Amino acid sequence: MQIVKRNIDLRVNDSLMRVYVASPKTPGTYPGILFYSDIYQLGDAMIRMVNYLAGFGYVVAAPEIFHRIESVGMVIEPDDIGRMRGNDDARRTLVNEYDADARAVIDFLKADNSVIPNQIATLGFCIGGHLSFRAAFQDEIKASVCCYPTGIPSGKLGKDVADTIQRVREIKGEIMLVLGTLDPHIPECDRNTLIKAIEAAQIPHQVFLYAAEHTFMRDDGYRYDSVATTSAWLEITKFLNRIFAS
Repeated sequence: MQIVKRNIDLRVNDSLMRVYVASPKTPGTYPGILFYSDIYQLGDAMIRMVNYLAGFGYVVAAPEIFHRIESVGMVIEPDDIGRMRGNDDARRTLVNEYDADARAVIDFLKADNSVIPNQIATLGFCIGGHLSFRAAFQDEIKASVCCYPTGIPSGKLGKDVADTIQRVREIKGEIMLVLGTLDPHIPECDRNTLIKAIEAAQIPHQVFLYAAEHTFMRDDGYRYDSVATTSAWLEITKFLNRIFAS
C-alpha cells in the first residue's frame, strides 16, 4: 500500500512537539498507531519503520520524545556521543511529561478524520518500548507492541522513578513483547519479572524471543539481525491485524 507523509505540531504544555505522520494514500479510515522511537529520535532508521508499518494500512504517528530539550527536527546520531546525549535527555524528562505526550498524540489520532477513533494501538523500541507499554494505561489503547523495552522492572525511564511495573493491572488491551535473549539491557531476570507481572495481572499477551542483541531491528546498526527482524515484523503485523479485526 502506498503512503503519504507529513509533519504536524502538537503543543504539550509549553513545548512544541513535532509528530511525523505516515498514512495510507488511498482515502478512507484506518486504525491509528502511536509509534515511539528509541533514544535517537526520528532518524532514517526509525522513519523507515514508521513508513513500513503505515504501508500495512495504519495511520502511524511518531512524536519526538525529547522535544522539551532538543530543537525541532533534531536527530541524535547513533554513536557513543549520541548514546550519552540521548540517555541524558531521557534522564532530564519527567515521567508525567512522557505521559502527557502520549495523551496528546492519542487525542490527535482520535480527532483525525482518517483514523477509526476506537482502533488505536502503540508500538515502540528500547525506551520507546517502555513508553509504548506505559501508554497502554490509557483507556483507548487496544494493544501495545513493546520491542526490547528498557527499564520497566527497575522504573528507569525519566528524571524520576516510573511506576510502570506497579500499574500493570491498569492495562485493558493486549500486550506483545519482542525481546532479544542476548540483550544485556534486558537480562533474563528482568524479562521474567516483566512477563510474570503481565501474567499475574491476567493481561492477554504474546512474547517472542530471538537470539539477538539490543536494538536488533535497527537496520543501520551493527547489532541488526535481518532474519530476526523479518520474523518480528511478521508477528507484529499479524498481531495488529488480529487486534483491529476483532
